[in-house]
Amino acid sequence: MEERRKNKRLELTSRLLIKRLDQETEAREVNIEVVDVSKTGVGFRCGEMLEIGSVYESFLTIWTKEVLHAFIEIIRMEKKEDGFVYGAIFIGMSETEASRIETYSTIENMNE
Repeated sequence: MEERRKNKRLELTSRLLIKRLDQETEAREVNIEVVDVSKTGVGFRCGEMLEIGSVYESFLTIWTKEVLHAFIEIIRMEKKEDGFVYGAIFIGMSETEASRIETYSTIENMNE
């Protein structure tokens, strides 16, 4: 399969809390398992069905235990036996926060 990512992806053992922004229903947070992350997007597993094209507010806990705040748009979904795997792009992530992910990527590449 051809790699379509613009940036190297990273695997982190962290959680992401998301809530749907474009509906007037009561906001609820969902824990998800981050599979990989780059400065432009995130891949994650979730037990609940999310809609492609939907935008969610996210709070990504990174390796330094800092929380990065960004909005994500779901761009792909794959159904698995134990839930769903999603791909999402960051919308409106500050350059400072994107640089933190990129810095981690550089360190990981040096350790390979």
